[in-house]
Amino acid sequence: MTAQLLLGLSILVILHEWGHFIAARTFGMRVEKFFLFFDAWNIKLFKYKKGETEYGVGWLPLGGYVKISGMIDESMDKEAMEKPAESWEFRSKPAWQRLIVMLGGVTVNVLLGMLIFSLITFGYGEKYLPADQLKYGIVALDLGQQIGLETGDKILSINGEKVERYSDLLASKAYLGSDVVLNVERNGRMIDLPVPSDFIVRLSKSKLNNFIDIRQTFYIKEVLPNSNAAKAGLEREDVITAVNSKNMKFFDQFKDELQAEKGKEVELTVTRSSSELTLTALVDENGRLGFQPGFKDFKYVTNKFGLIESFIIGSPKAWELLFLNLRGFGKIFSGEISFSDSVAGPIGIATIYGGTWDWQKFWFITGILSMVLAFMNILPIPALDGGHVIFLSIEAVTGMKFSDKFMERAQMVGMVILLSLMVFIIGNDIWKYILN
Repeated sequence: MTAQLLLGLSILVILHEWGHFIAARTFGMRVEKFFLFFDAWNIKLFKYKKGETEYGVGWLPLGGYVKISGMIDESMDKEAMEKPAESWEFRSKPAWQRLIVMLGGVTVNVLLGMLIFSLITFGYGEKYLPADQLKYGIVALDLGQQIGLETGDKILSINGEKVERYSDLLASKAYLGSDVVLNVERNGRMIDLPVPSDFIVRLSKSKLNNFIDIRQTFYIKEVLPNSNAAKAGLEREDVITAVNSKNMKFFDQFKDELQAEKGKEVELTVTRSSSELTLTALVDENGRLGFQPGFKDFKYVTNKFGLIESFIIGSPKAWELLFLNLRGFGKIFSGEISFSDSVAGPIGIATIYGGTWDWQKFWFITGILSMVLAFMNILPIPALDGGHVIFLSIEAVTGMKFSDKFMERAQMVGMVILLSLMVFIIGNDIWKYILN
């Protein structure tokens, strides 16, 4: 989990700062430092110097930076700023060049996000479950029941738009708008279920991180060695049709029955090679017998694409994430969802990566974070790229250059805001972790 987080953030930070670095060097600006993570109090884990630039790794894994000569940044190098401007300094260059330098990091993050999603599409294709294969409908989990769904419901459309893929029902973008309505078939009749405006927040706080599952029949795919299932005599390909004489067809019914019988012996009615037999099994304290279920009710479909096609399909996914962030922030500022429920720091991000190394999942999350990083950095907060962009845009349009003293004060205000946000977000992460 930690290794994935560090690798993902390292890739994003290095390339973000490289965007600033390459733009600065293109315009003849001197770059004094290029660091992954912060070398607070001048503590460095690694460093080497090549030409005029010192490259290194700091000890504080909260980002990274490039120090461009003549630029007011985190270092607050007032002594250097008091000297006459040199031709190779940031402050001596035209506003449009400085503006491009400040946009360099965000630009690289956006391009990286587009590249990652395009290559994921090329390498893995698009695997999906057609919604029309869910012939038994959905299993309504706790949160699904809270919004009025019932097990066996078939969600046919959202706001009148037909659901083509099961994943469309799980995508957060479907529930970001206002007045979202699920069009549901229940026992042969159509009903409309309005989705609460805070649904996404409630979903993110849910331990299951989901509100529905697929309803399906099951069989025993594999019996775990030395398990209660093995001791009871269950075998591969067996089909359990009843527990304690209570008939059941679906896996959700079976799980619910076992949960109600934790630590007890149950009588299983089993179909094996067209014969029916009765077995006795002990349910463990977790409500399990010890076998891996198999399912045959549906088949996933995988679409493969060529390289150019993958970029056409993958790139819009990256931009879609950027727009989702904008809409999400809109909901925060409108008061529809709370800030504390919507943000995640290092602990939260590490949890998203998970403990199992899955390269497809790793690159998918890294692609998402690349777009989030681009969005966060372009926010108009002094000390962020977006703050510099605002001041430079005003200068480029009006010709009015802000004084070094003003920029220093703006930088300090921005740093106080960012540090306060950082403390809040990390504290919020810890609090969520304790509660979970």
